[in-house]
Amino acid sequence: MNAAGGSTLLHTLADGVATVVISHPAKRNAMTAAMWRALPELLAGMADDPAVRVLVLTGAGATFCAGADISSLTGNENEDPRALAVTAEEALAAFPKPTLAAIRGFCVGGGSQLAAACDLRFAEEGSSFGVTPAKLGIVYPASSTRRLAALVGPAWAKYLLFSAELIGAEQALRAGFLNELLPAGQLDKRVAEFTRILAARSQLTQAAAKEFADGRTDRDGYWEDQAADSDDTAEGVAAFLERRPPAFTWTP
Repeated sequence: MNAAGGSTLLHTLADGVATVVISHPAKRNAMTAAMWRALPELLAGMADDPAVRVLVLTGAGATFCAGADISSLTGNENEDPRALAVTAEEALAAFPKPTLAAIRGFCVGGGSQLAAACDLRFAEEGSSFGVTPAKLGIVYPASSTRRLAALVGPAWAKYLLFSAELIGAEQALRAGFLNELLPAGQLDKRVAEFTRILAARSQLTQAAAKEFADGRTDRDGYWEDQAADSDDTAEGVAAFLERRPPAFTWTP
């Protein structure tokens, strides 16, 4: 899906894994207004596609995303740049299947906002992370702040937001922002390996676990009904006893 000025959201699908690539090489993959607007629609189509079992978000080349392209956000007085970013972030957080940010290079500002909205984050050594609104005098959105604090804890969230300083990948791992940190050259291999594992697991289990882990606990009955109506449990047990890979059929 193309946007103006050479900025693009590329997307591919292979073996149940959809990959969205943030590509804006002139600005270190900074998100333009058009890209922020395009992402929710792109995600909606993938959410409805039964062939998609896992979503990977990454950046083209050696950078994940260096934030928002400020120059593209100042031309429309009727459009709130923060609202664009929050709408895209919330669409990513609400994606009903597992999401994984594959990060190398800079993951800053809006890039960190998108990465935090994913379920999992794998990064390559040498990557840098930061949440930088304090450099611009911008109030970071409440929903984004709560998501960051839930991920890394209030102390680290305040450290990042108060200082707007970049931290290295080792610090991001210790803070809890990252799930895995990979040696240079190993990120793509590990992401492919792990997403194959995710794509083979029960989407019923994953969808319910995602809701519960994200704090939504008002649909216990719904998920009990889904489990009762699904063949996934019987299939999982049978596959275990027969020592074969399961063929789960439930879809969101």
